[in-house]
Amino acid sequence: MMRDLTIRPFQAADRPQWQPLWQAYLTFYETSVPPAVYDTTWARLLDPLAEPHGFCAEDGDGRLHGIVHYLFHVTCWAVLPNCYLQDLYVAESARGRGTGRALMEAVYRAADARGVAGVYWTTQHFNHTARQLYDRIGEVTAFIKYKRA
Repeated sequence: MMRDLTIRPFQAADRPQWQPLWQAYLTFYETSVPPAVYDTTWARLLDPLAEPHGFCAEDGDGRLHGIVHYLFHVTCWAVLPNCYLQDLYVAESARGRGTGRALMEAVYRAADARGVAGVYWTTQHFNHTARQLYDRIGEVTAFIKYKRA
């Protein structure tokens, strides 16, 4: 784990550091979103009653090295809701030091506190770096994701 790393909920002052991290995440997946989506997502992340929720990984100097977004939703497959870990990104300079795992574990704690049925996430087959972590702490499912054409 990185020295002096704190995992905490986002604060309003984090926006200038959050946005480039989320933008790098979107760039990795070869996509982009308009400015209004950044604004709306950020407002939702700061609203404790809205979805999604999120955490950041901050070092002792106040720099953010990683982010995670997650949301709770009901499911027809269980009485309790599920937690979907939607976005996880760690800056290249902080990879391999436990930052991603620490962010995921923070989501696990939030999900446990909420009493959910389970936590799940998706990634693309070519995301080999993240899959090294996911293969250690998760279970690959047989599901294939489709979207409306």
